[in-house]
Amino acid sequence: MGNTAGQALSYINGEWIAGNPPIIGPMTHAIWLSSVVFDGARAFQGVAPDLDLHCARAVRSAQALGLAPMLTAGEIEELCWDGIRRFPKDAELYIKPMFYAEEGFVAPSPETTRFVLTLNEEPLPGIGGFTACISTRRRPAPDMAPTLAKAAALYPNAGLALIEAKARGFGNAIMLDPIGNVAEFATSNLFIAKDGVVRTPVPNGTFLNGITRQRVIALLRDDGAVVEECTLSPRDVLEADEVFSTGNYSKVVPVTKVENREKEAGPFFKRARALYWEFAFR
Repeated sequence: MGNTAGQALSYINGEWIAGNPPIIGPMTHAIWLSSVVFDGARAFQGVAPDLDLHCARAVRSAQALGLAPMLTAGEIEELCWDGIRRFPKDAELYIKPMFYAEEGFVAPSPETTRFVLTLNEEPLPGIGGFTACISTRRRPAPDMAPTLAKAAALYPNAGLALIEAKARGFGNAIMLDPIGNVAEFATSNLFIAKDGVVRTPVPNGTFLNGITRQRVIALLRDDGAVVEECTLSPRDVLEADEVFSTGNYSKVVPVTKVENREKEAGPFFKRARALYWEFAFR
């Protein structure tokens, strides 16, 4: 298959298929009992930052959900690059490897694990950022949900947080952990800066320690910034000098308002974004 612009491509059972092909039925375990994990990577301008790490996490997520991944991270990465090359060189892509179970009753039958890889054109958001409010929805504890996996089952709760936020006139939601500390945004990881120090919630098992999050922490520290992983309260976020988000979909973007507090796209956000883009094109 040649270049495909404006469409999705999916690798299913050894071949690339355009569009949104049907792959599951009403009896498929994944559709009615949520045995689905995925990961999200990005490709743009010929680069795919940390693609290897995203592929490795897809495998770990499958194992954490009781599935039996039949591909290695390296094999998935090779398929991703095969797919990337089928799009125009300037395409901005979202890359989504997925594992799911075909059979099982409540618990998935690991021997029925299936794999699908989807790439679709998805423009990178600009740097305008978003507004956010404190959500009433909370991230679950590790003994309440499969929080070690990037599991589809975790996302309806984040979706409800977004619905609540948008009803209040905000673009995103800040979700707390089960005991009331800040965990993350509904769609990405959270950073603040205050008095010259960058802080981000310490991973406590209630949210994914994002790949872009880890990368930004390392880049800022290597550049001489002080970055602390610590417990944050909602008040810490409200009183921060600046707030920004990291995640694969948008990379590094500012938060312009938290509840009724206006925020600037400040120097640490600008530093983090510039460092990330420099890293991406090395």
